[in-house]
Amino acid sequence: MDECGSRIRRRVSVRKRNRPSLETTFATPTAAELKPSNEEKEEEEKAGSRRRKTVGVQPLENDDSEEDMFGDYDSYSENSFLAQVDDLEQKYVQLPENRKHDTDLATEDLCSESIKHNKINITTVGSFTELKMEEHTKNQSGHEDVSIELGADLLYELPSSQVLYFGNLQNSSNDFGDQSSKERDCDSTSHKTVNEELPNNNVEQPQQIDAFSNGKTSSDVNRRKSLKDHLKSAMTGNAKAQTPMFSRTKQLKESRLSEEINVAKKTIESSSDDLGPFYSLPSKVRDLYVQFKGIEKLYEWQHTCLTLNSVQERKNLIYSLPTSGGKTLVAEILMLQELLCRRKDVLMILPYVAIVQEKISGLSSFGIELGFFVEEYAGSKGKFPPIKRREKKSLYIATIEKGHGLVNSLIETGRISSLGLVVVDELHMIGEGSRGAVLEMTLAKLLYTSKTTQIIGMSATLNNVEDLQEFLQAEYYTSQFRPVELKEYLKINDSICEVDSKAENGMTFSRLLNYKYSDTLKKMDPDHLVALVTEVIPNYSCLVFCPTKKNCENVAEMICTFLSKEYMKHREKEKQEVIKNLKNISSGNLCPVLKRTIPLGVAYHHSGLTSDERKLLEEAYSTGVLCLLTCTSTLAAGVNLPARRVILRAPYVAKAFLKRNQYKQMIGRAGRAGIDSVGESILILQEKDKQQVLDLISRPLENCYSHLVQESTKGIQTLFLSLVGLKIATNLDDIYHFMTGTFFGVQQKILLKEKSLWEITVESLRYLIEKGLLQKDPILTEKGRMQKDTLYESKEEFQYSFHITKLGRASFKGTIDLAYCDILYRDLKKGLEGLVLESLLHLIYLTTPYDMAFQRDPDWMIYFRQKVDKNIVNRLYLSFILYTLLKETNIWNVSEKFNMPRGYVQNLLTAAATFSSCVLHFCEELEEFWVYRALFVELTKKLTYCVKAELIPLMEVTGVLEGRAKQLYNAGYKSLAHLANADPEVLIRTIDHLSRRQAKQIVSSAKMLLHEKAEALQEEVEELLRLPSDFPGIVASSEKA
Repeated sequence: MDECGSRIRRRVSVRKRNRPSLETTFATPTAAELKPSNEEKEEEEKAGSRRRKTVGVQPLENDDSEEDMFGDYDSYSENSFLAQVDDLEQKYVQLPENRKHDTDLATEDLCSESIKHNKINITTVGSFTELKMEEHTKNQSGHEDVSIELGADLLYELPSSQVLYFGNLQNSSNDFGDQSSKERDCDSTSHKTVNEELPNNNVEQPQQIDAFSNGKTSSDVNRRKSLKDHLKSAMTGNAKAQTPMFSRTKQLKESRLSEEINVAKKTIESSSDDLGPFYSLPSKVRDLYVQFKGIEKLYEWQHTCLTLNSVQERKNLIYSLPTSGGKTLVAEILMLQELLCRRKDVLMILPYVAIVQEKISGLSSFGIELGFFVEEYAGSKGKFPPIKRREKKSLYIATIEKGHGLVNSLIETGRISSLGLVVVDELHMIGEGSRGAVLEMTLAKLLYTSKTTQIIGMSATLNNVEDLQEFLQAEYYTSQFRPVELKEYLKINDSICEVDSKAENGMTFSRLLNYKYSDTLKKMDPDHLVALVTEVIPNYSCLVFCPTKKNCENVAEMICTFLSKEYMKHREKEKQEVIKNLKNISSGNLCPVLKRTIPLGVAYHHSGLTSDERKLLEEAYSTGVLCLLTCTSTLAAGVNLPARRVILRAPYVAKAFLKRNQYKQMIGRAGRAGIDSVGESILILQEKDKQQVLDLISRPLENCYSHLVQESTKGIQTLFLSLVGLKIATNLDDIYHFMTGTFFGVQQKILLKEKSLWEITVESLRYLIEKGLLQKDPILTEKGRMQKDTLYESKEEFQYSFHITKLGRASFKGTIDLAYCDILYRDLKKGLEGLVLESLLHLIYLTTPYDMAFQRDPDWMIYFRQKVDKNIVNRLYLSFILYTLLKETNIWNVSEKFNMPRGYVQNLLTAAATFSSCVLHFCEELEEFWVYRALFVELTKKLTYCVKAELIPLMEVTGVLEGRAKQLYNAGYKSLAHLANADPEVLIRTIDHLSRRQAKQIVSSAKMLLHEKAEALQEEVEELLRLPSDFPGIVASSEKA
């Protein structure tokens, strides 16, 4: 004990310094003191700006002794700190009645100010010093300010172990003082202002004591416990405690990040124009963008967009820029603001599964570093409702269909308010068929059920923005900015003309093609494609868009036929690696076309390739190993693969003439930011198409129109079923009112010619009732008569209340197309009569998508002679394909056996996995189908991955497909934990053809998935241990209250 006590005395003696007594501090100032001289003011300002320094404290040894541990310093000596507090209290008791209140408040401020100044996670010394200067200046003008200054001084004199005491005391104290973030770290070497841009006016001034004096409790209550006893008890306990040893560097980083998040919160809440170090985000976010994406500075339009008043006020926003303009970065910053500053979940809706997976890979690293989850909702992946997290927030990245299911589940569970922001990429897709109808339903429900959820929509091809603005109640921002200049050209015969809107016919002559063609080449290449591509490859990249998939392959082969052998020497070794990896992921198989074209740096890209093949070719193209891709129009709307030159083989997509929106998306791929100084697009046309092409390049973008009614079973009828199922609207009036707020409701004058919106609403409800999905409950009105079999078209005379049936709920929860829900029910019901479980074939048949049965016609004449339903035959044929695929797990073998493109076989597998998940949710809502639940869980997993069981854990990681999973497994990485703890540099050396970026993304995705699973288990444990809310004792006490 003596040794411990001496250590304490040594520590305290270093920190001991002269200071005024409490009595003199609390004395009433004289008139002379209220007017300090200029010299005194200058001295006080210098003293206020001088940074205080403290000496590091050695950790204390544990000692159970109850004797006084403060030696001769802070015990009961005449000049000790506690003695001064004791004297103050004695004096307080003797004060006149009119002085009691002020002194009591001063003592209370002493505690509250000490508490507030002792938050160890924040380091804003610069701002703190400025506040201290103001307090010193105001010290002479009022008694209240003296108490605030005293509180700060006392804090510096207390032991560092008082942090714990004041932290606990703060939880039970009323916050009477300044709420601004002007705390400091005790290390003198780390005194840095985190956000130096914050002006002084952003600091809230301490509140005047008079403002809360009326709410003060009686001073008699405060005298019951001595402040001295509080402090002595806490100091004794803390002195005995072991002081933990922390990494100083780590502590400083954490405190800096925490402070910047708090500063950002206050900035947003106060609606101030003052932003944080990186658009209200911690500076770490800026560093991560430099580290992960190489982005060091934002474009001017991005800064303008992020600082718009509508964005600051969290209004809905639509913004439109050309392709490659950097739209996604703005959305990402807004999403990070919502996740980190406002602590809300975020949903990002993307059009395709491949883009969802690309975005998951790109943002998982940010989630790991900044402490939020990134969850995938695509294909058969995603939980409904999503897991409710304890602390960390979630970024849901979803396809259009999965995003709709996610929003439905949040509304159903009453958690829609937890969704702070919804970002929609490619907003123009709201006008594209059934997928557009689903997107419209999602947004309409968000607008109707949550007033706090912000919606951000972005697109490169929007025209009738006014309709979308009215629907989304949104502001609009647009710019024509492109990071790289784009030059548009048209090629007619040997002439190349530049598109010029100022010219009379919309174009001006640019040059003639100068390329020597042999007679053979002229016959094979009448459009001079070889001449156009050889002007840029192999040093620059080129994309050639073709009308059909077959044309892609033919053009790639034709170009390679006439390319010089010199092209084979360009990055020859790396191209051989690509071929080797294509064989590895395809079990030794290789497309003969790719085998001939890849050595020359050329490949084709369309949906006929497997996902593994497309991913490998995209990576090879991005790194410059491949310099030319021949592709279909789907590439323009898919992953980002820019090029120096983009060539449109013909103004057609399949047999349909090119639309302006499609044209803009294709040519938008020209020009790579940071690599090319200019981008070029060349549209090849024939004389017969010249006028149509001139109209194409000059006319505005096509308008997008609602497909909610046009796609009835996937649109308006599905919408009404979900409205009743979610209890958003359950009667005719409410449903009609909801419809007026949809995109279709905004455009009803344009879209409705023969029927009114009311008539369409009534007809759709009647259809749902006839299908047995809804039931109606008539409500007698003042004018009406009770008739149960008629739906009146006059809303004044009759009203109905609707409720959803079991079949309706199963269809709605399973997101089953209403055209097939009754067929599915009959198939499942019949399956129960004789379910064959000897193999998976029967279950596979039940989960084969109905809509894909129309896409292939098997040559089975024998079945037609027996008058078997064609749709059943087709569906059974597809079931055989899936069954064979699950047995062999080799797409190449199966595609050859059934004479079908391997890309189609893989699309069938993906669709079957998704539909199997839907059927599972369908069966969960119907008790009679209990037997299917466990069976479909396993089948869905098999269809999702279609690999050997040992590879499934690896394939759960986003971006890891079968070929890569096999490589990882063979290298010893056999579980999710192995990948999460892997070193990216070791992975690069171990796994063939794995780039550094891919390795980091795999590790980040694995860590994110592991954290999600750990968090889910913690949630489950806490839920099990938590006292139930309906526990009898709690219910009884709440009823009494």
